[in-house]
Amino acid sequence: MSTQSDRSGTYVRELLSLSKESWLGYAFLAPVVVIMGVIIGYPILEGILMSFQERSMLQPDDWTWVGLGNYSQLVNDELFRTALWNSAVLTGVAVAFQYLLGLGLALLLMQKVPGIQIFRSLTMVTWVLPVIVIVIIFNWLVQPGYGAVNIIFERLGLPTTYWFADTRWAMPLVILMHVWKNVPFFAIALYAAMQSIPRDLYEAAQMDGASSIQQFRYITLPNISYVSMIMIVLHVLFTFNNFDFVWLSTGGGPLQTTEVLPTYIYREAFETYALGYAASVGVVMMVIMVTFTTIYIKLEDFN
Repeated sequence: MSTQSDRSGTYVRELLSLSKESWLGYAFLAPVVVIMGVIIGYPILEGILMSFQERSMLQPDDWTWVGLGNYSQLVNDELFRTALWNSAVLTGVAVAFQYLLGLGLALLLMQKVPGIQIFRSLTMVTWVLPVIVIVIIFNWLVQPGYGAVNIIFERLGLPTTYWFADTRWAMPLVILMHVWKNVPFFAIALYAAMQSIPRDLYEAAQMDGASSIQQFRYITLPNISYVSMIMIVLHVLFTFNNFDFVWLSTGGGPLQTTEVLPTYIYREAFETYALGYAASVGVVMMVIMVTFTTIYIKLEDFN
């Protein structure tokens, strides 16, 4: 009887101890949860609430509840559909090129050739450049008269123009700037992932007669898949939400050929002062990004 009583007492003391530790943990976490709620949660809830209102930037305190009115207006808004399509094209093409070129550059960095250390350092130069500097460089390159691209075209007898003002070339130039900046970051992240792969796997594959392509397909790719997923998801979010490249280079023109959702939101909020309508576009963007991230991570876990 005394033994059972001792055991029961021990269980009760352990349970009370766990309970105290849990409450102590919650007490430590509470300030962080409150701060995160104020910094992140409140603006999101305010933005969602605003999307159901008709509110002007000029009179933000004078608002009218319109329910789904802003969202029904979006369905018939041709400029919104254009901006959505341009955002999808910019994000899909830019991230695809960033990943493929970054993967190729990472494989190049793995090679043991003279001078590779210096080359590894130089690859990060474009990534650390500020966006405004990259826009200035590209703007100078395509200037008519003295831009390097136009000088070369002129000597080759080809037509010259200000390429950012050309409806056919404005979006490819914006994509090129995104790719030029972000390829090195993809390359360094994938290179680090490749470095962590055990060399024994490659040696065993070589002994079994596997070719370089087979080693890449069955060893390298599976071992860098998690890093690849993180990089792709992050850069899809960055590119889809990116504002500065488009705004600083073309401002959404010419003729809305480079108008994307972030520039459209800015235009609606700060040029036409339609704060509620701009918020509804922002909510649509958030839903698209959350949906994409969830599906992609689920697919990656499934694989």
